Amino acid sequence: MELRVLRYFATSAREGSMTKAAEKLHVTQPTLSKQIKELEEELGQKLFIRGNYNIHLTPEGEILYKRALDILEMADQTTAEFASMNQFNGGDLYLGCAESDGISLLAKTAGQLLKKHANLHFHLYSGNAETVCERLDKGLLDFAFVVQNIDVSKYSYLELPVKDTWGLLMRKDNPLVSKQSIALEDLLGLPLIVSRQGATNEMPQWIQKNYSRLNIVATYDLIFNASILVREGIGLALGFDKLVSTSADSILCFRPITPAIVSPMRLIWRKDQQFSRVATLFLEELKPLCF
Repeated sequence: MELRVLRYFATSAREGSMTKAAEKLHVTQPTLSKQIKELEEELGQKLFIRGNYNIHLTPEGEILYKRALDILEMADQTTAEFASMNQFNGGDLYLGCAESDGISLLAKTAGQLLKKHANLHFHLYSGNAETVCERLDKGLLDFAFVVQNIDVSKYSYLELPVKDTWGLLMRKDNPLVSKQSIALEDLLGLPLIVSRQGATNEMPQWIQKNYSRLNIVATYDLIFNASILVREGIGLALGFDKLVSTSADSILCFRPITPAIVSPMRLIWRKDQQFSRVATLFLEELKPLCF
């Protein structure tokens, strides 16, 4: 299976049309159709359902499409990395990021590097620990910033001087605003909006143990989306402080949980990882900010 043919397949799937894909790839439609047919024969599976004007992926095609994107992304990254080996004049860094105010460390490190080196490009992939670790394990990320107490035994890591405080995002007209902090037991009677991952190691231990007793009215992936639900009176969002504006002109405010619950932040990378020049520079620039 050639990379060129995988690229043909992925472009065809993305465009949903052999004609449009052929134009994008600068090949003739008969050539493209022949390559796709040969790929189907090689795999022994039908990849597309062909209509008069459009094509659609079969279930087998969906599986290949997902894997093809990962393979092509890794190939492109590898090509770019080797191209920069002869003479360093910049490059790309791929970073997985949790939603945390601690990402300011990333921003500060990137800013310092850009003052010293031209043509650096930072590509951020946001997600929970499970999704960013999956991409890290596949070699699609150089580093991942995680805030959960995950098992780091298979990773090298750097403890960062950042801790995120758990609490509730609420409207300022909520009666709980009169409290400076929210007791854990108070959560049991509230309409809560929580992370979609639910009772996992991303959640404080008390919440995991009492998850079935909570009144979960909605779940979220991104706290900004959850804040819109809070604004509209759907419920109170459980999450980290400093991720949504609670300034004087905002309708929202944040109250921490008591006893205080905090989550640490770590930078992790694969133990067998061979760093690119950009990744080495980034780590060297970040380490002094951690001590």
